[in-house]
Amino acid sequence: MLKRSVMGDKEWWVGRVSDVPAGEGRTFRVGDEAVAVFHTRSGQVFATQARCPHKGGPLADGILGGSTLVCPLHGFKFDLASGQPIGNECEPLSMFPVSVGEAGELFVQME
Repeated sequence: MLKRSVMGDKEWWVGRVSDVPAGEGRTFRVGDEAVAVFHTRSGQVFATQARCPHKGGPLADGILGGSTLVCPLHGFKFDLASGQPIGNECEPLSMFPVSVGEAGELFVQME
């Protein structure tokens, strides 16, 4: 896995945006951490922690509607733009900056 320095943080290449079909998520290893990357049908890309903070559900397997993610284990909803829970008392998701390179490369920024 490639990494390059960006403003003191590490930016990791995890794959290509085409590896994550529109409307779905995929889990990637970034260093020692698992990160869920989501590609919305409108073309936005988000990166979060891989496991739900409530019961540890695999978030990349959740249902994606717009920028709302529904955990596959218990139906809790999260706003992918902010990581905040929607209509529940769950902890917010850890979010990671993600960008798409000119050739469709996916880069996730980690500390």
